[in-house]
Amino acid sequence: MMVLLALGQPAAQPGQSQPPIYMTLVPMVLLVVVFYFALIRPQQQKAKAHGELLKTVRPGDKIVTTGGVIGVIITVKEKTITIRSADSKFEITKSALGEITERNTESKES
Repeated sequence: MMVLLALGQPAAQPGQSQPPIYMTLVPMVLLVVVFYFALIRPQQQKAKAHGELLKTVRPGDKIVTTGGVIGVIITVKEKTITIRSADSKFEITKSALGEITERNTESKES
């Protein structure tokens, strides 16, 4: 509690006027703006890009999961993806998809 009191504004001396309230609010507003552009906005853009990635995933794509498993997509369901990695077959949630390393080049018509 004493630390917070020590950080406060010193009392005005006789003959001195208090600074206007906006002088204390401006640094707070600037701090909020900096946090928004440095932390919040990039995270929102990253989440949006990941959502777009999940919409475009299709069988035959080579992927890397967030856990580091490398595999090829076999089937895509609403919330899960089935992948083959070496001799193993896994079913993972779509949110565990880290990145697509190589797109399937086959057309959907064949």
